[in-house]
Amino acid sequence: MTIELSKDVRAQAIASIERWFKENADEPIGNIQAAALLNFFIAEIGPSIYNQAVVDAQQRLQMRVAELDIECHADEFGYWRQTGRKR
Repeated sequence: MTIELSKDVRAQAIASIERWFKENADEPIGNIQAAALLNFFIAEIGPSIYNQAVVDAQQRLQMRVAELDIECHADEFGYWRQTGRKR
């Protein structure tokens, strides 16, 4: 699966990389270099992050499904208990 960022998110990511280099590295990084670095991170590390997110979502959904019987349980044959009537 190819990981793609929207144009706006990509622009923000590139600006963030440029800022990080400006504030933390000996030399600033240019826009083209920052875009290339972002492409590398997406291709190399992106799938690992994506896969972990899928695992996290699966675990969360499995927990919710496991609780489904508790959330959606309806007591059976409760008419006589509710009305207090005896036969």
